[in-house]
Amino acid sequence: MFGLTDDQEQLRKEVRAFAEREIAPHVMEWDEKSEFPHAVVKKLGEMGLLGVIFPESLGGAGMGYVEYVLAIEELSRVDGSVGIIVAAHNSLCTNHIMLAGNDEQRKRWIPKLASGEWLGAWGLTEPGSGSDAGGARTTAVKRGDKWVLNGSKTFITNGTYANCAVVMAVTDKEKGTRGGISGFVVEKGTKGFRPGKKENKLGLRASDTAELIFEECEIPEENLVGKIGDGFKDAMRVLDGGRISIAALSLGIGRGALDSARKYALERRQFGKTISEFQGIQFKFADMATELDAAWLLTMRAAKMKDAGQKVTMESAMAKLYASEAACRICDEGVQIHGGYGFIKDYPAEKFYRDVRLCPIGEGTSEIQRMVIARELLGKAPSRG
Repeated sequence: MFGLTDDQEQLRKEVRAFAEREIAPHVMEWDEKSEFPHAVVKKLGEMGLLGVIFPESLGGAGMGYVEYVLAIEELSRVDGSVGIIVAAHNSLCTNHIMLAGNDEQRKRWIPKLASGEWLGAWGLTEPGSGSDAGGARTTAVKRGDKWVLNGSKTFITNGTYANCAVVMAVTDKEKGTRGGISGFVVEKGTKGFRPGKKENKLGLRASDTAELIFEECEIPEENLVGKIGDGFKDAMRVLDGGRISIAALSLGIGRGALDSARKYALERRQFGKTISEFQGIQFKFADMATELDAAWLLTMRAAKMKDAGQKVTMESAMAKLYASEAACRICDEGVQIHGGYGFIKDYPAEKFYRDVRLCPIGEGTSEIQRMVIARELLGKAPSRG
């Protein structure tokens, strides 16, 4: 049902080879130092992976979400940090401009982002509004031909190093999510705009997660992306695609954990035979592989529907929910199979275990995904201000 074309299989092989060659040797060093992989990100841009889902006319690779899933999965199989850098850049920042921007804005920003000349970030979450994204307090006030932003965003992937960020801000507090939030592009170097604290994280430590701070930050009126008041609605459309990328991130981390556990189980000997010969271990692998394939099918369904131009609100939420929680279980079993060695940094099991924990949280928690799925099934609109 979801067979890949020859071109898609070739892409998978190329990204896997790149990840093994350019990323794998540095994974633990980057993780220990929380070091952002600048050189690798530049090479990913040259490969077209920072513009996977954007048309060639705008400097993109002209591919779709199926190819995008394959790329994120293969990168994350080696290092989820690289996977999430690419995911946030593609499906959040650049895709917001693609979906909500006008032709002039697309031509202005997307070629720089798709080529990797620029790195992008996306700002929705704030210190006081996480799952309640509509509770944003960052404001944008019109003064003459300028918009003036004040406030802050938190947990922003690529925040320290981004050349531009798409930011949601309140333009009419009385309307709330029903027309009171708008989207803006803010470029690096704009007066009053700066990255704040870089977070010291449990996992995905080579990816950058930081605050964005706005203090009387003036931007041109043409940096408004989409219509005034449509920011929240546009952000929810963006997240429909973004959740596919987190499902792909989950697949990659889960695949890496399964592969490393399999290698260990085939080599580790106890009681005169490899531990892979014990039925208790075999059952673990059977469950891990089954869950991973089920997650892959859900994710690929959402990706194919997205490529076909269909609404994927429920399908992307299902893929993200199941893939992220399945990957957590797989990584947990990966540590268990390694036994004591799974608890030390000489083996990759502990890093997969740390990295995967972001997946049921980022771009909408599992609880939010269940709300989205139930709402789509039951036809009940959320109650919002």
